[in-house]
Amino acid sequence: MQNTLRILGVLLDYPQAELLAHTADMKVLLQEEGALPWPQLQSICNCLDQMAQTELLSLQEDYVASFDRGRSLSLHLFEHVHGESRDRGQAMVDLRMAYHQAGLELAANQLPDYLPVFVEYCAHLAPAAARQWLVDVAHILRLLLARLQQRESAYATLISCLLVLAGEDLVDPETQTQVASEPRDDTPEKLDAAWAEKPVTFGCATAACAPVAAGTTTQAAAAARP
Repeated sequence: MQNTLRILGVLLDYPQAELLAHTADMKVLLQEEGALPWPQLQSICNCLDQMAQTELLSLQEDYVASFDRGRSLSLHLFEHVHGESRDRGQAMVDLRMAYHQAGLELAANQLPDYLPVFVEYCAHLAPAAARQWLVDVAHILRLLLARLQQRESAYATLISCLLVLAGEDLVDPETQTQVASEPRDDTPEKLDAAWAEKPVTFGCATAACAPVAAGTTTQAAAAARP
């Protein structure tokens, strides 16, 4: 299970040249470990074959289009739980501590809730412990899976493999209904609105900072004098 998790973590990360150089090796490891049922194993091997036949720049463009346009497909897990709330900070600290205890140290610019990092952490654990961590985030994985399937993305295969390793159902009616009814946030209009700059306000914008009427300051100063 550990090798399968490591491979899934690599495939969920931003594509690098090393990925294309080792797709055949990954297929061998997946087949030898046998952690995935045949349907998922066949699907992920097909994905690896497709990647091997695709230029790196195209893979990188597809990755950005899939995960970096809008928040609905963010690979930062806590984005789907805490958003921008202060609870997210403490959750980050707790997760980083769990990584440290498992001997996994992150670079200064790495966020612990980034899914490829989280999957790499699971690969450091015994299968039962790794499976429990995956179960804990299964509701997020199902949400990502439903949205990726809606967009006919090949990355849906990778998320489905994580759910299968967790022993979780791939389909949840409530999640399916939510995704079917929500507007997509990767359209040009939504992206323009998200990146639109707010009007600049100089100084205080509250009523307490309203302009002082002419003569008021002079009168107040005179009243303050003995």
